[in-house]
Amino acid sequence: MTDPYKVLGISPGASDDEVKEAYRRLARKYHPDNYVNNPLSDLATEKMKEINEAYDEIQRQRKGGGSAGGYRQSYSSGGYQQSYSSGSSQFADIRRLINLNRLGDAEELLDGIAAGQRNAEWNYLKGIVNYRKGWLDNAVTYLSNACNMEPGNMEYRSTLNRLLQQQNGYTGQSAGSSVCEVCASLYCANLCCNCMGGGC
Repeated sequence: MTDPYKVLGISPGASDDEVKEAYRRLARKYHPDNYVNNPLSDLATEKMKEINEAYDEIQRQRKGGGSAGGYRQSYSSGGYQQSYSSGSSQFADIRRLINLNRLGDAEELLDGIAAGQRNAEWNYLKGIVNYRKGWLDNAVTYLSNACNMEPGNMEYRSTLNRLLQQQNGYTGQSAGSSVCEVCASLYCANLCCNCMGGGC
């Protein structure tokens, strides 16, 4: 195949983060959704396939032939898909981005996932991103969707319950009262811990 580094437009000495960033940049540019009903659709699909192969090859080389981890976009007979193959969750990369407060990057990856692939965890993480941006109503909507899709998931349920309590606390107060700042800070810290899937 063509030199995978040339395909991604980077040097062989690029760091793992630079490889991933170059891949993401090209994946955003050639995302099939950008070329719907466009005569360049087939070319974009071929280019995206080449980009995927280059990224996978670099990952194989760097991991000594092991499976490529991290963010990966691929094609199947059903069309374009995205998956997250590293860590205990398919959305591990997005959780890390949220933890780093890179909300724009996290949301971009979430929005790039095909509608048919938007499962309970997608809704949960979309809700967390909206919460961190201060969009409480949107956050509640996405978290409710996550809970409806996986009613037994206590991570989703407890986060939604806390958000509902906060929402009711804000909307149920008189004009002269204020939220206890210490309680609000503890709540936010706890939510961030839960968002990352671990206890603090």
